[in-house]
Amino acid sequence: MPVLTTDAESETGIPKSLSNEPPSETMEEIEHTCPQPRLTLTAPAPFADETSCLCQAPHEKLTIAQARLGTPVDRPVRVYADGIFDLFHSGHARALMQAKTLFPNSYLLVGVCSDDLTHKFKGFTVMNEAERYEALRHCRYVDEVIRDAPWTLTPEFLEKHKIDFVAHDDIPYSSAGSDDIYKHIKEAGMFVPTQRTEGISTSDIITRIVRDYDVYARRNLQRGYTAKELNVSFINEKKYRFQNQVDKMKEKVKNVEERSKEFVNRVEEKSHDLIQKWEEKSREFIGNFLELFGPDGAWKQMFQERSNRMLHALSPKQSPVSSPTRSRSPSRSPSPTFLWLPHKPSPPFSPKAASASMSSMSEGDEDEK
Repeated sequence: MPVLTTDAESETGIPKSLSNEPPSETMEEIEHTCPQPRLTLTAPAPFADETSCLCQAPHEKLTIAQARLGTPVDRPVRVYADGIFDLFHSGHARALMQAKTLFPNSYLLVGVCSDDLTHKFKGFTVMNEAERYEALRHCRYVDEVIRDAPWTLTPEFLEKHKIDFVAHDDIPYSSAGSDDIYKHIKEAGMFVPTQRTEGISTSDIITRIVRDYDVYARRNLQRGYTAKELNVSFINEKKYRFQNQVDKMKEKVKNVEERSKEFVNRVEEKSHDLIQKWEEKSREFIGNFLELFGPDGAWKQMFQERSNRMLHALSPKQSPVSSPTRSRSPSRSPSPTFLWLPHKPSPPFSPKAASASMSSMSEGDEDEK
């Protein structure tokens, strides 16, 4: 395996040539003791000064093609990514994920610049350096965090941390009087590009806060922050508090309206159900009434049957038409004289009495004959 020589360096001081001389027997016997990637995520990533790479084995220079095929030596590929990482967001995490997954076996080192360097070359930050360090330590893709990272990478820094490749988006980053601070890294073949996540950045988040400053100031006043802590004037404080009260009243009115709408909807649903039940009951009542009192109803048939029974009971049977008639003599006998008897109250009329009287009259006629 070719070994990197310290005397073969580019103009920028970054090693770029390989020595074809075989390593000595002493160097071959030394094994790599570089830190391995984190396998468990039960603790934050360590800082570089806590777990520096003290491996004494020669750190062979790798090409990107070799690294993508698999590490040819018994060690992980050490990939470095740096940045400010203010207001750590998903765009930062996705960039680190890409840097971590560039090669099959990668050890990701993340450098975070200090407040002094950042304020000098880029501007004021929302989070201080300690908060930014801690945010990176708790990202799952990070294996090691380097505090107070340099703004421009030097050969000494790359050699100290045994960095194989530098990962960053390939847009030229002009800063500190340079058109692209990663230009010498690209020329040395140590640069691996990553893709930016569109629609999210620290500047975008700060722009939202500045644009909606009144909303966030009112929000924090409502949560208990003082006007002094928010750097809000006395007049603006009163204005924001008044607006908060107005918003509360609007919210109450809105809640009352929503509740009233719900109540009206419930009443309408219940009234609709009640009307449906009334209609069903009325149809059932009308049907039963027609079935009982209609033209062919049961009540009419029962009434007719009872009427026929009463008529049959009150009206006697007539004599048959073919019954023989009584022969009378041409000379009528004088009408018999009747004796006047004391008047007796006649018994109440009944069909049986009528039939009995008729039978007695017929018997009398037979006797006369």
